[in-house]
Amino acid sequence: MKIGIAQINTIVGDLSGNKERILDAYRQLCAQGAELIVFPELVICGYPPRDLIFKSRFIKDTETTLQEIASQTGNTPALIGFVEKNPSALGRTAYNSVAFCAEGKVREIARKSLLPTYDVFDEDRYFESAEMPTVIEYAGKRIAITVCEDIWTTSEISTGKYYKKIPLEALSKESPDLMLNISASPWHYGKSAFRLEHVVSKASKLLNCPVVYCNAVGGNDELLFDGHSLAVQANGDPIAAMEGFKEQLKVVSLEDKTRDIAESYNAPTIEQIESALIMGLRDYAHKTGFKKAVLGLSGGIDSALTAAIAAKALGKENVIGVSLPSAISSQHSKDDAADLAKKLGIRYETLPIASIVSSAESTLGEIFAGLPADVTEENIQARARGLLLMAISNKFGALLLTTGNKSELSVGYCTLYGDMCGGLAVISDLPKTKVFELCRWINRAEEVIPWNTIEKPPSAELRPDQKDEDSLPPYDILDGILERYVELGQSRDEIVAAGYSAEVVYDVARKVDLNEYKRKQAAPGLKVSPLAFGVGRRIPIVQKYIS
Repeated sequence: MKIGIAQINTIVGDLSGNKERILDAYRQLCAQGAELIVFPELVICGYPPRDLIFKSRFIKDTETTLQEIASQTGNTPALIGFVEKNPSALGRTAYNSVAFCAEGKVREIARKSLLPTYDVFDEDRYFESAEMPTVIEYAGKRIAITVCEDIWTTSEISTGKYYKKIPLEALSKESPDLMLNISASPWHYGKSAFRLEHVVSKASKLLNCPVVYCNAVGGNDELLFDGHSLAVQANGDPIAAMEGFKEQLKVVSLEDKTRDIAESYNAPTIEQIESALIMGLRDYAHKTGFKKAVLGLSGGIDSALTAAIAAKALGKENVIGVSLPSAISSQHSKDDAADLAKKLGIRYETLPIASIVSSAESTLGEIFAGLPADVTEENIQARARGLLLMAISNKFGALLLTTGNKSELSVGYCTLYGDMCGGLAVISDLPKTKVFELCRWINRAEEVIPWNTIEKPPSAELRPDQKDEDSLPPYDILDGILERYVELGQSRDEIVAAGYSAEVVYDVARKVDLNEYKRKQAAPGLKVSPLAFGVGRRIPIVQKYIS
């Protein structure tokens, strides 16, 4: 059997646009000889629809769109993910469903069995659970239809403990000839390789049948979907693995013994991070209606990396870099910012902020009389920059990009309504050590980011001769502590036992806890790690627990 895999990029809520994209992919795959075509999870409405589901017409409009799509199908069936109204008066509002469409009609419907409600997922808020996946008869084959989480429950999967049923074990007793999995599986570094390993294992060790896995691609808010759809034989041999971070249509013959593995499938992790960030920024901008972006260029590594990503994502002609020097900005920072803009080919403007800062300090002079200068005056500089950048964003209709990294955001080394101003935080889930790594990767063939920017000691330059390490431990130490405290949830004592200084650990943990209020007001950030700040982390702002 020849399976058409439609790895397409949809926009949440764009029912008419998504319909046209689905039908275009369907026609192309039919022309390429597909005998059955598979689309991603909830492809009609995009994933995740979240509280759109609670809008009075949303489910009805989605079901109407499904009927319109089904009416244009021919002899080649298509599996289409959609939101289905729960016909019962009991239970959640809807089902996360899949329609088997052919010859102008919806022939059968399958429903998702397991509803993830952890990390970035909250499906139990919206959907009712099916008892188990559906097995349909088509072309003389018994085909099992599963939806994303339905295959992620065996013993080696940490989240498997959340469920009392294991759909794949039940399906294995049905002896299917083929399993199709339609997914909207968000990416983080390390996931694509693990996903392949998992699908291979399920095909060969549990189901003993070929598996075709169709994943969504594209950025929706913070979440980045990598695609990397794949097909494996019953013995676990991969026969196809598709491109990552881009749309692709492919027809896979289950009888074909040759391997068709996209070169990018096994790309180094750091390359995948770059691809994910470029895709995420491009989709966030374009799906929200922005064609241009603006950002402050400090001469530092974070703004340099953000600008390099923006130039690739949106085109150099659509990026505005702004130098905002203060009275204490170093000459090398100004030179490095200008050099970066020249190398990237982006528009470059210089707007000194010394007069704005001076005016603010003069206005505050009377109320601040007799009080020593402190971080307040430093933050006036950052907020003056935010003021000007937001003005440029408004005037030119350009998306303002914030440039802070995960290390800084973790410990509050950033200024509310200053450098935190913006519509998207491009690298906010990237620890500082990975910022350095990614910059060196970008420079692997030629100098894109000035080497001086990469090699000089990081500094916020809000006071003379300031260095980040005046306030923070070295970044390799800081990031090690943050990974354990923020992502792994380890206690302070556990981190100390791992070999870190107790004084440093306690200080870092205190800063993380104290700055939750800042992170709640931060721009949405692109998720590339297993646990990012944002929708997947729900720590109270007002709380007194110390671990």
